[in-house]
Amino acid sequence: MKTRIAITCLVVGTLLAPVIATAAGDSDKDRSHPMAFVEDSAITTKIKTKLAADHLTSMGRIHVDTDRDGVVQLSGTARTQQAIDQAEAIARGTDDVKAVHNHITVKLDD
Repeated sequence: MKTRIAITCLVVGTLLAPVIATAAGDSDKDRSHPMAFVEDSAITTKIKTKLAADHLTSMGRIHVDTDRDGVVQLSGTARTQQAIDQAEAIARGTDDVKAVHNHITVKLDD
């Protein structure tokens, strides 16, 4: 009976080890505070919604990420500098945004 329990624990531990290792190595620190993660996701969603409503033709190539301090990271590509400036203005004008770091670059269609 003890051997059976030991084998079961060994098998379960072996199967769960990758899951536990992945969870322990999660680089998204905001998830450790659920309320902060929800607020950050809400800011990101607001910005993405505004970008879509503004019909930026390259919106699909603009990525938005918000950290727990309300700092927004914009990255990706846009067709013109005007679209980049417009995306940054939208992000800055969104409630609860403390700062915007714009890393969007101009890239014409391939």
